[in-house]
Amino acid sequence: MVFYYKARPEAGDYTIFMGLDKHENEELIKYGFPEDIWFHVDKMSSAHVYARLNKGQTMDDISEGLLEDCAQLVKANSIQGNKVNNIDVVYTPWYNLKKTISMDVGQVGFHNPKIVRTVRVEKRIKEIVNRLNKTKVERKPDLRAEREAVNTAERSERKSQLRDKKRREEMERLEKERQAEMRSYKSLMVSDKMTSNKEIAATSKSLQELEEDFM
Repeated sequence: MVFYYKARPEAGDYTIFMGLDKHENEELIKYGFPEDIWFHVDKMSSAHVYARLNKGQTMDDISEGLLEDCAQLVKANSIQGNKVNNIDVVYTPWYNLKKTISMDVGQVGFHNPKIVRTVRVEKRIKEIVNRLNKTKVERKPDLRAEREAVNTAERSERKSQLRDKKRREEMERLEKERQAEMRSYKSLMVSDKMTSNKEIAATSKSLQELEEDFM
């Protein structure tokens, strides 16, 4: 089971989601999207919350409103973190999550700690949590199928881009050849290198003269 929420309208059309339990979190870790940003209460147990950005966006594109929604949702879904003030929430791109065989279910590390950011949450803001909960939808998605569908679409797009690139390169090659031929033709047409019909007639022997020379 995955719970889906809608971020505040002024933040944009963004979906926030989290797994029902640590086993669901394993699936989310395994089949995430490059645009997913992962949130978790630092040094405490909490839900794994994700914000799915638009394609091509990065953490730098997260607005303050979207960041606050995600941080508040993480805090509200942390047994310990929900009881205290001034907690830290860490967040990082999904692809930075590191999972090894020795880790417990739901446990993760980071490939690069330098791209992990922290936001301080002073207290729970009920209005934000209540608003998010009103948008809550429960689904049982096939996360693997969704990931494979994205992979297929990305492969198709890369193939299309490769075909377009080859087509452009071929057109550029043909144009360069045409330009080279034009330059070559123009060089042959330079006046001081050309011979008129009159000059040819004056310097050329007639057929009769050639026959006489031969005899």
